[in-house]
Amino acid sequence: MSGSFSVSGSASCRFAHYFVVCGIDTETGLEPDELAALYQWLEADRQGRDPDAAATGENLEQSPLKRTFKSKVLARYPENLEWNPFDQDAVNMLCMPKGLSFRTQADQRTPQFHSFIITREDGSRTYGFVHTFYEEVTSPQICSAMQTLTQMHNAESTSANTPSSSSSSSSSMDSLASSLDEADSPASSLSRRAGSYDSSRDTLYVSKALCLITPMPFMHACRSFLSQMHRAVTAATAPPLPLESYVHNILYEVPLPAPGRSLKFHGVYEPIVCQRPGLGELQLADFPLAEAFSLLGVENLVQVFTCTLLEMQILLYSHDYQRLMTVAEGITTLLFPFQWQHVYVPILPASLLHFLDAPVPYLMGLQSKEGTDRSTLELPQEANLCFVDIDNHYIELPEDFPNFPNKTELIQELSEVLLSYGISANTGAPPRTRTSPGSAPGSTPSTPGRERKTVALRQLEDDGRNGNLAGEELAVLELLQGNATLERLQALTKRTGVTVARVDALRAGVKAQLTEGQGGRTAAEEEELRNAKLNVQLREVCASRFTTMFADYEAFVIQSAPDLESWLTNREQMHNFDKASFLSDQPEPYLPFLSHFIETQMFATFIDNKIMSQWEDKEPLLRVFDARIDKARLFNVRAPSLRSSSYQRCTILKESAQTIEQRLMKIDHTAIHPHLLDMKIGQGKYEQGFFPKLQADVLNTGPTNNKWSHRTATAQRRKERHRHQTEHLGLENDLKEKFMQEARSLGKNLRQPKLSDLSPAVIAQTNWKFVEGLLKECRMKTKRMLVEKMGREAVELGHGEATITGLEENTLIASLCDLLERIWSHGLQVKQGKSALWSHMLHYHAREEKLEQQQQAESPVSHVPERRKSDCSMAMPSLRVSLIQDMRHIQSMSEIKTDVGRARAWIRLSLEKKLLSQHLKQLLCRQALTKKLYKRYAFLRCEEEKEQFLFHLLSLNTVDYFCFTSVFTTIMIPYRVVIIPIKKLSNAMTTSNPWVCVSGQLGDSGIMQIPKNVLEMTFDCQNLGKMTTVQLGHDNAGLLAKWLVDCVMVRNEITGHTYKFPCGRWLGKGVDDGSLERVLIGEPVLPSGEEDSGRGCYTPPLQRSPSQIRRISVTSLSARGYKPTSAQIQEAIGEAVNNIIKHFHKPEKERGSLTVLLCGESSLVSALEQFFRHGFKSARLFQKTVFVWDFVEKAIAYMESADQMGDLQETAEPLGRTCQSLCHYVNAINSTRRNIGKDGKFQLLVCLGARDRLLPQWVPLLVECPVIQRMYEDSALLRDRATVSSHIDVLETLHDFPITLEASIVKGIAL
Repeated sequence: MSGSFSVSGSASCRFAHYFVVCGIDTETGLEPDELAALYQWLEADRQGRDPDAAATGENLEQSPLKRTFKSKVLARYPENLEWNPFDQDAVNMLCMPKGLSFRTQADQRTPQFHSFIITREDGSRTYGFVHTFYEEVTSPQICSAMQTLTQMHNAESTSANTPSSSSSSSSSMDSLASSLDEADSPASSLSRRAGSYDSSRDTLYVSKALCLITPMPFMHACRSFLSQMHRAVTAATAPPLPLESYVHNILYEVPLPAPGRSLKFHGVYEPIVCQRPGLGELQLADFPLAEAFSLLGVENLVQVFTCTLLEMQILLYSHDYQRLMTVAEGITTLLFPFQWQHVYVPILPASLLHFLDAPVPYLMGLQSKEGTDRSTLELPQEANLCFVDIDNHYIELPEDFPNFPNKTELIQELSEVLLSYGISANTGAPPRTRTSPGSAPGSTPSTPGRERKTVALRQLEDDGRNGNLAGEELAVLELLQGNATLERLQALTKRTGVTVARVDALRAGVKAQLTEGQGGRTAAEEEELRNAKLNVQLREVCASRFTTMFADYEAFVIQSAPDLESWLTNREQMHNFDKASFLSDQPEPYLPFLSHFIETQMFATFIDNKIMSQWEDKEPLLRVFDARIDKARLFNVRAPSLRSSSYQRCTILKESAQTIEQRLMKIDHTAIHPHLLDMKIGQGKYEQGFFPKLQADVLNTGPTNNKWSHRTATAQRRKERHRHQTEHLGLENDLKEKFMQEARSLGKNLRQPKLSDLSPAVIAQTNWKFVEGLLKECRMKTKRMLVEKMGREAVELGHGEATITGLEENTLIASLCDLLERIWSHGLQVKQGKSALWSHMLHYHAREEKLEQQQQAESPVSHVPERRKSDCSMAMPSLRVSLIQDMRHIQSMSEIKTDVGRARAWIRLSLEKKLLSQHLKQLLCRQALTKKLYKRYAFLRCEEEKEQFLFHLLSLNTVDYFCFTSVFTTIMIPYRVVIIPIKKLSNAMTTSNPWVCVSGQLGDSGIMQIPKNVLEMTFDCQNLGKMTTVQLGHDNAGLLAKWLVDCVMVRNEITGHTYKFPCGRWLGKGVDDGSLERVLIGEPVLPSGEEDSGRGCYTPPLQRSPSQIRRISVTSLSARGYKPTSAQIQEAIGEAVNNIIKHFHKPEKERGSLTVLLCGESSLVSALEQFFRHGFKSARLFQKTVFVWDFVEKAIAYMESADQMGDLQETAEPLGRTCQSLCHYVNAINSTRRNIGKDGKFQLLVCLGARDRLLPQWVPLLVECPVIQRMYEDSALLRDRATVSSHIDVLETLHDFPITLEASIVKGIAL
């Protein structure tokens, strides 16, 4: 390696970048932990107390041995590296997340190991590995300071006359800012109840940390190196070489293994082996996945893995830092080929607790206090949180959580892999979904799970084949080997003839295992090999799932930009992936998960990387993934199994484990051995139990004459050349970086909280970034929802499978609900309930109740003028727009059990009513309430951003959503029906007994009697969906049995959707066409009136239903009615058929009502009615009107009489059958018990003919019938052979589609 290492060329070659020592600075003495003080400041601010008074850092209530003190970076080698600048605050905070802790000889002082990760702003990661041990305090100043603090504490607790243990803070977040130091043994706690320290009789110890910072996660190697360094300090004899030699060796002389190679280097006592996967393999993951699976259980881990894929907020909770790291790294390594794109802090220091308030997806780890209960842990937001209690082996899942495809089979396969290595797969409590706010999740900490876990680990430790000693024995042996006093005692007992059988047996066991290791490998090497093989096999199982699920993803990538620059410039506006087509190609069971997953940032980034690979090198994970898909294609043509949801097991488990084993069996490189350095003699003298101060001059620069230096120099020259070549591309790269940052949802600055400089000002700045990010996310989401809704017809003609687009729309609305929950959770003063939005609404409701009562008292007065308007739609009393009324509707729905569910239902209802923006504006207009509930920095208290946010939501009013009606299909809904008669020409009332039946896409109300002399009624009924038809009739009783109805209005009293069912016809015998019952076709009514002024504009309805004008024109009521020309009639038939064909080409969820297209305005029935009426001789004969149905009946009578006389016997067989079918259908319609009138019968005949594909065969029969000459003029379209022939061709195009008729139309007809 090169001498100075100040050049970037060596970055890729070095195993470790820094060696760091953290501990107590004897010169500055004892300082209260600044971070603890900052935490107290934040906590006081949160509770509304004076923060400055709270943040002194002195906490006399707590024993000094339990307090945290400020740790410092005592030494780091080298001082700094240009390519990886040393972040002193971050490293100090993560090496000692709790600060310094003190112990006496009575306490446990077991060394601890943990890892951490620092994610830089560009997303790159640096790993830290920390060995913490206790060192005796030799400074008299610190001992006396501790003595003084203890006396002050004792005096304080005596004066308070309460034991210090009971005076713990009542703060809800207290359990968060906890420390592992509570883990004293009960005996020692009893002996020193107050945790006191007396300098005359006690020895004081303080924590010290040794840390290696590396570019790659070689966890086992670093752990081994650091533990050997510690052993060298505690051993009775000095190590073979000065410690500087080993540190210098690992910093400057041990290279990173090349991809696909293994490396051996030397620690103080034993060699250390590590390996790095090749370019075609899964990336390096050295954290033991088996431990993660054992801690949580396979099913729980798969559920957490799913939450991670769906980018929910994931909070890991454990007393052990290394467990937090193991589970976090384990989950993220299973994501291949995707990468977590958001905040990633596996160990969250107490000072960063405000980050739990972050309204973005995150994966964080939080240290728990020993013995604290989950129920005491209050988190800022839980609506979209996956809480993982690692120590108690259970998880809490968010609501509405889709399962991973083939979850059961995946769990089975993972369990089999674990069992093949002797690891039980069924630990962990069953996952819990949040239910009512009353249930305390911590109340059942799954004790059996914990016991099973302990048993499983004990079996694993005792398993001789695994090269393991039982846990206790191993600890005893390490203690014996590392403790000089015990070794001297043992030597003494041997000389006196006393045998220490247990220790000898232990040693023998270890020796046997060391020699027994295959090929002479040590137990540690065996363990590492086993872990590496198990890791890779578990990851291969998950990788194989993605290879199967996304085998054809490339076919759906939209590569529309000609070059990188234009693509980056238009990144936000472009569709990169054809989501609808991709989903339509997937098996049905996969859809709930996939429709959510393809909306995530990790999937968007994956597709971005794919598109950018046209112009630059492939991202490494993508390269491996694409190679696997190509390989799978060679062996397996996927087309036949494309839509199959059958589970395909991983086929390369054995192969992947063998690759690892071969690499570790045959070491490719051995690094230079540690050697004596050119050092001043006498410095860094060995003193047992104390880590010496190392000589900085020899450790800050590397060697100039070893075999690695040439490689580095060459690499440096190559890098320089490359830099010159790419300098002119600098601008483009800057642009690319800028746009890639933009393309990510919140920019990379939110990927990782900055760990240094944690002043309140910096926290405020972070929160400001969150506010900006939320606003941007809102803009993107609303824009996406509008584009999806408005561009649907053009984009998707010909695409789509059942439930696809509805599923996609549902996903977008669910993600909007999630965004609103995160906005309402940001900056909460005190959390109440699982849903911040619903909690705010309940507060608002309480404040508004009195005002509501006053408004209710005034409301009848305000509505009187509305009823006087002449427009018929005003006959329906207006529905009051009220946020609280909508809340009451949701509260009355017994199907919804949780606050989160209620908030989501309320959002869906408001969106469907086009009131979301208006309601939220109303909610936020009570500023006093908002100030009481939210901190100053909260999103909802940033006026300008709040206004923009409401404006973005207002834009959603331009499209129609049925997201409430279509989701809550089983709820009871109140409906209001108003019948509007034509009073000028008829009685307003009838003496007969009227009835009505309302039908919708989800069902009908059944026949309901209308009370006499009442024109308005309400009824409760299970959700009918979009309303389609109303059947209206009466029993013809009494003197005034004729009734002229203008229209019927029906309204859903929850959503406010109002439908008008035009009639304009008589109901009664001997008037009009003699109908006592009419089937009316509905059309949605656009809301009008002042209460809707804030709701924005509406899209025009897709289909309009029959207007009053047409209905009157084809009846006797207006002889001067509108008569269309022959050209208009022909166009109308073509248009009606075309609309029906278009209907079937739309995705099923987007289709709307077929009944409207068959029977409404501009429908098939209306067009054919005009066709048959053209040139019709309908002059009144003795005041009687002739209808089209009269012509049909006469034609049938002629056909039947001709048949009896034998005239039809000579016709062709098919024609005879057609004739019989027409007669059969007409007679069936005539013989029905329904009194539907002549026009109603004609409508029914057309609908049945279209359904049964008989219409084109019936028309020629009617045309050929001699009756036509008596009833039609010569100019009638029906007598024009060419026109009839072209219409028959048009009608035949309907044969390709399955036309189904609503029950309300065909009721009582058995055909």
